[in-house]
Amino acid sequence: MRIAVVGGGPGGLFFAALIRQADPSYEVTVFERNRADDTFGFGVVFSDRTLEAIHEADPVLREALAEHGRHWEDIEVRLKGERIRCGGNGMAAVVRRTLLLILQERARSVRADLRFSTEVTLDDLAGYDLVVAADGASSRIREALGPGLGSQVETASAKFIWFGTDHLFDGLTFVHERGPDGVFAVHGYPISDTMSTFIVETDEASWRRAGLDAFDVNQPPGASDLRSKEYLEKLFAEQIEGGRLLTNNSRWGNFRTRRTRHWYALAPRPVVLLGDAVHTAHFSVGSGTKMAMEDAVALSRALVGNPGDLAAALASYERTAKPPVLRIQDSARPSLAWWENFGDYHDALEPWQFAYHFMSRSISDARLARRAPRFTDSAHRRWRDLHGADPLETRFEVTGWSTSGRLLDVVAGADGAPTAVRGESDLPLSAVPLPGAWGALLEAPDDEADLPHLSGLTTGAVLVAVHGGTALTRTRLCEEVRMRTGLPALLIERDHDRDRALTTVLSGRADLVGVLT
Repeated sequence: MRIAVVGGGPGGLFFAALIRQADPSYEVTVFERNRADDTFGFGVVFSDRTLEAIHEADPVLREALAEHGRHWEDIEVRLKGERIRCGGNGMAAVVRRTLLLILQERARSVRADLRFSTEVTLDDLAGYDLVVAADGASSRIREALGPGLGSQVETASAKFIWFGTDHLFDGLTFVHERGPDGVFAVHGYPISDTMSTFIVETDEASWRRAGLDAFDVNQPPGASDLRSKEYLEKLFAEQIEGGRLLTNNSRWGNFRTRRTRHWYALAPRPVVLLGDAVHTAHFSVGSGTKMAMEDAVALSRALVGNPGDLAAALASYERTAKPPVLRIQDSARPSLAWWENFGDYHDALEPWQFAYHFMSRSISDARLARRAPRFTDSAHRRWRDLHGADPLETRFEVTGWSTSGRLLDVVAGADGAPTAVRGESDLPLSAVPLPGAWGALLEAPDDEADLPHLSGLTTGAVLVAVHGGTALTRTRLCEEVRMRTGLPALLIERDHDRDRALTTVLSGRADLVGVLT
C-alpha cells in the first residue's frame, strides 16, 4: 500500500514511523509545506498520566522528554501577590522544534520518505492508496472533501497569543495580573534549560482597551506582533524578573474547538484525518500533541490489524480513536469556559478560593484530593476558618429563611419543575420576573452563549435558584447571579452527588446545592 501523509507535525511523523516499523511493505511519503527546521510556537507539554499508549507504541517521546525535556510535579497559581501551589500534577515539556527533529530522524530511520518545502493538494495524490490528512487545524485536505465529514467549529471569546521567554518558570505557572486596561493571564512552563513557553490570554474588551488590536492579521505567517510583545513584557516584568519575551509567529487569535462526525472518506479516494485536522481541544488541558500522536497509534494498529480491507481499517480507527478524544473535549469545555471568564473570578474570589475554583474546573473535590491532598486540605481549612464548619454543613440564612446546611432537598411540582426548597421552613420558588418573591427561579439554557441578561429579572428575590440546561450552563448562570446581582444562588440538580455538591460550594460556584425530590 502506498500512503501519502500530508503534514509533518508530530502526528504525521509519528504515524509514518509507526506504520513503517509495523510493516515495511507500506510505502510512506510525508509531504510538509514548511522546511524541516521550521516550526511555529515554542513548547509542547504532556501529563505523566496520559502517555502510556504512546510509550507502548514507541519510546521515542519518552526518550525525547528524558533527554531534552523538563519535568515538574507542582502547578503554581499567582494572584494578588500570593503564590499557591498544587502538587500531584506530574507533567513534562519539550521544545517543539526538538521534538519534531527527533521524530523526523525516527521516521527516516525506518525509511519513510520525508519531503519538505512541498505543498500538495488532494488532486496531486491520485496515485496513492490512502491519504492521511495531518495538516493541522486549517487542513486543506479536509476542506477539499467538503461538508460531508460533518466538521463543526466553535470559536472562543477569549483572545490568546503565544510567546516564549528567557525566564525559567519552575513548572506550570498561571499568572493573573489586573493592569490599567484589564485582566491578563499567563500559562507559563519551562521547555528547556534556557526557555519557557509564555501564552497570554485576555478578554476582547481588555485587548481593545490596551490597543492590541492594531496588528495586521493579513500579514503572512511568520511575522509577529511586536506591539503586544512590548506591552506584555512591561505588564509582566516583575513576574519574569525583567526577562524578554521571544517571538515566533506570535499573534493574537481566538481558540477554535473542532469536532468532526466522520473521520474518514472513501470517495473520491480514501482519506483519513488525524490530529488537529479532525479535532482540537483547548490548550489549557495540554492534549493537542498527545491526541495527534495517539491518533497515529490507533491508525497504525487499525491498518495492520485489517490487512487488505481499507474500509474496515478506517472504520476501526474511528471507532477506537474517537471516544477518548470526545472525553478530552468534554473535559476541555469547562476549562475553556473558565478562561473565557477568569477576569470575573479574579475580582470576585480570594486567592485561595480562586486557585481551588481553577483546579476544580474539570474535576471534583475527591479526585483533586487524591491528586493533591495538601492543596485540597488547605482549601477546606480556609473555608472552616471563615465559616466555622465544613462546606456542606455550613449554616445559611437570608431574610425570612434559613437552613442548617448547604445540600438541600428541592420539592418538584406535578410537572417535575422545582416549586420550593426545604430548609427550616419551605422557601417558595417562583419563575421570574416576580417582584416580592422570596426565591426566584431561572432556567439555564442549553448553550452558554444564551445565558440570560439578569438585569431586572431578580427584582425582589432574596435567593435565585437555577435549574435545567446543561451542567456547564447551570453552573455559569449561578456564577452570573452571584457576581452580577449579589444574590445567593441555589444550583438545582436531578441526582444526589455529595462530592459534586461539595466542589460547587467550596469553589464559590454556588451558595447552595439542591436535589429534586
